[in-house]
Amino acid sequence: MDSKELFSNNLLDGKIVPHVQREQDSLPSVIVIGGGISGVAAARTLYDASFKVILLESRDRLGGRIHTDYSFGCPVDLGASWLHGVCNENPLAPLIRGLGLTLYRTSGDNSVLYDHDLESYTLYDMDGHQVPQQMVIEVGETFKRILEETGKVRDEHTDDLSVLQAISIVLDRLPELRQEGLAHEVLQWYLCRLEAWFAADADMISLQSWDQASAEHVLSGGHGLMVQGYDPIIKALAKDIDIRLNHRVTKISSGCNKVMVTVEDGTSFVADAAILTVPLGILKAKFIEFEPKLPDWKVAAISDLGVGNENKIALRFDKVFWPNVEFLGVVAPNSYACGYFLNLHKATGHPVLVYMAAGRFAYDLEKLSNESTVDFVMSQLKKMFPDATEPVQYLVTRWGTDPNSLGSYSYDFVGMPEDVYERLRAPLGNLFFGGEAVSLENQGSVHGAYSAGVMAAENCQKLLLKKLGDIEMFPLGSIRGEILKDSVPLQISRM
Repeated sequence: MDSKELFSNNLLDGKIVPHVQREQDSLPSVIVIGGGISGVAAARTLYDASFKVILLESRDRLGGRIHTDYSFGCPVDLGASWLHGVCNENPLAPLIRGLGLTLYRTSGDNSVLYDHDLESYTLYDMDGHQVPQQMVIEVGETFKRILEETGKVRDEHTDDLSVLQAISIVLDRLPELRQEGLAHEVLQWYLCRLEAWFAADADMISLQSWDQASAEHVLSGGHGLMVQGYDPIIKALAKDIDIRLNHRVTKISSGCNKVMVTVEDGTSFVADAAILTVPLGILKAKFIEFEPKLPDWKVAAISDLGVGNENKIALRFDKVFWPNVEFLGVVAPNSYACGYFLNLHKATGHPVLVYMAAGRFAYDLEKLSNESTVDFVMSQLKKMFPDATEPVQYLVTRWGTDPNSLGSYSYDFVGMPEDVYERLRAPLGNLFFGGEAVSLENQGSVHGAYSAGVMAAENCQKLLLKKLGDIEMFPLGSIRGEILKDSVPLQISRM
């Protein structure tokens, strides 16, 4: 009888499993489930602390919702692409410095909500006419005032509302803030950008918590694009780790101080503990069976947090025909119809535009074929530039229906309980939880996912070493010390 069968049989009747022996080196063992940056960071932390660690990933690549594509002849991030908080306090800064990666700053400290400020942009209406920049600035100030007024609405309501409901209440109270004609379309474009930050529509976003990140947790430095993409960080963290790609986990069984993880082909892995870092969308879909079943409070936490969707359509051209600005926008009568192009040529020198779509619109685009999606995006572009050439290559993402993600990143849903993050992060015995969704202060961000993975690994270490009584034998791992030997400044540019 092999160890897998022994574990399975004894797990069912709750007996102690004396037959499942440690490996000859007697190292504590951990299975990390999910190969996004949170899972890879957890595995790195455990590996550096001399634990036995194996990482199981369902895809044929690492990175998860980080995916740097090189088919254009240059790096294009199809998932996460920004560093939110371009400063040395960002937990990813030592890795970025140590690897010599370059950041292209797209906003300053005053832009907490948007990836870009308004230093380098051009907006157009649906007929292709350029919107006067003074109007964009003035409407931007009005939108800021509207958002400030929603704080008063929040204070007056004990029950949560959506951000869109609050905006409607503000405009009813202060009709002078309403905009007409082209100015209304610009206001809708600002709302579109707010929705893109959460990857969700404004009628889904919680008024209670959308802007409640406390000042001490908001990193300085604005936002910066990873010029070489995020892939170098994933590769550095994954070095020497025992990684099994194409291993889709279907069941997690825990008990008797052991965890057994079963993958799609029936193979099982046994360890002292496991760290689960799969996307929240996968947990919501119940693609993984738990034995024993998850407690009701954990199931409720998974249900109470929202999952947004943001897709990218990357277009490579043979020549640049657009202005030398960081982004191009299309204003429209409602936020759903507004558009946004990121100009990678400005940041990287390559003739690439990336169209961004979020929320319901992102899901609707996924219903189209890749060709039809590109045709739609090009129709938007040709409204601005009638002589636009056809792309020589394109890439289309489908994060919302990707069976390995089922969404892009988490957001605070209307009516979300205050303790949802604590419940989502809380371990169940020797099963720990990571991923961007469990990060209270930095959910939806790469550095939040990274920190959550490190935290889960450190908590896992402490539990296992306490049980073993060997807490002095295995020092807590230090990713910074392993990869970063000398402190060098962040390389930041803005052309």
